Amino acid sequence: MTTINLQQIQKTERLTDAFRIFNELSENLAHSYQSLEEQVASLNRELAAARSERVTTLIEKEKLASRLQQILAALPAAVIVLNAFGQVIDCNNHAIAFLGEPLLGQDWQTVMARSLQPVAGSPRERQLRDGRKVNITRNLLSNDAEQIILLSDVSELRSLQDLLAQQKHLSAMGEMVASLAHQVRTPLATAILYASQMSKPTLAEEKRQQFSQKILERLHYLERQVNDMLIFAKQGRLAMQGFSLRQLLAHVEESMESFGGRFTIDNRLQSDELLGNEDALRGALMNLLNNAVEADAGNIALTVRQSDGLSISITIEDDGPGIDEQQQTRLFEPFFTTKSHGTGLGLAVVDSVIKAHGGGIVCRSAAGQGATFTLTLPCINQYGLGLSAVSSTRENSHEAI
Repeated sequence: MTTINLQQIQKTERLTDAFRIFNELSENLAHSYQSLEEQVASLNRELAAARSERVTTLIEKEKLASRLQQILAALPAAVIVLNAFGQVIDCNNHAIAFLGEPLLGQDWQTVMARSLQPVAGSPRERQLRDGRKVNITRNLLSNDAEQIILLSDVSELRSLQDLLAQQKHLSAMGEMVASLAHQVRTPLATAILYASQMSKPTLAEEKRQQFSQKILERLHYLERQVNDMLIFAKQGRLAMQGFSLRQLLAHVEESMESFGGRFTIDNRLQSDELLGNEDALRGALMNLLNNAVEADAGNIALTVRQSDGLSISITIEDDGPGIDEQQQTRLFEPFFTTKSHGTGLGLAVVDSVIKAHGGGIVCRSAAGQGATFTLTLPCINQYGLGLSAVSSTRENSHEAI
């Protein structure tokens, strides 16, 4: 065989091998392409399913968002959303109606100063510019950065509460009038009896003085009953003005001159200028002191001291029979009394007067251990105060006057 033929045979074999490898690669490529097409088809199906699910989710979320928007708009309350900087970023129509515009993008403190006025005695309530009262509630959202504020109109509720309070007060007034008529009749009849005896020319001077003192005692009693009735009828609405503490205590001391025991006044306030209703406070103190006297206390002490800040505390302590725990829970209820005589208005009036001054009253007592009443009053004027030991002690004889 010639060399040329051998080379042709080798070339033919190489071409055959190349075609065979090419065919194998072509088949592999065809299989890979088919597999790729199948994977693409599968991915398209998955993508279509995912897209359909996402579209369904978006539609549901849009429906939910629309429903929430409708609920938010229909809520009978103002809803305001604040960002981390305290600025209004969202609100409903009621918020705009309550607070006015501009609102979005405004600082919340500025909006409050513009549209919401504080309500005395109710820190969670505010008054709108049109006079309506709203309750304000503030909560943090889940991200702890934004806040949601809810303003609920409570004007109608407050009106109903005021109406109910008025009806209760009128009912109490009726009960008080019925009780007062009985309380007035007895001392008035006694005063008339003594007055009729004084007109007799044969009456001894000693008896005349005794009858005069009895008439004066009955008239003072009637005056206290009428004053209690008037203060109770005012429901704690008292005119406030500056007055002298020393003058108030001097009047109290003068009223206690007929007390047969030991009465002391310890005034530890350096300032003499107070703010309040002097007559009402004097009446409240005298109610407490008269109760101690009628309870047969032998020693009564009145102490005035600085409580905290610009407040004072007035403490009345006696060594009488005391008050049991069950009675203490009802002490300040109108018409509650343990006496055989009396309207039961005395301590209710004291409580009303102290509350009208923005203060409070506490009783500490136990049966057989005397009683202590502490009145806390934020009625000190703006003058600086210091404490001093200014005391007044008076001993009264135990002889009846």
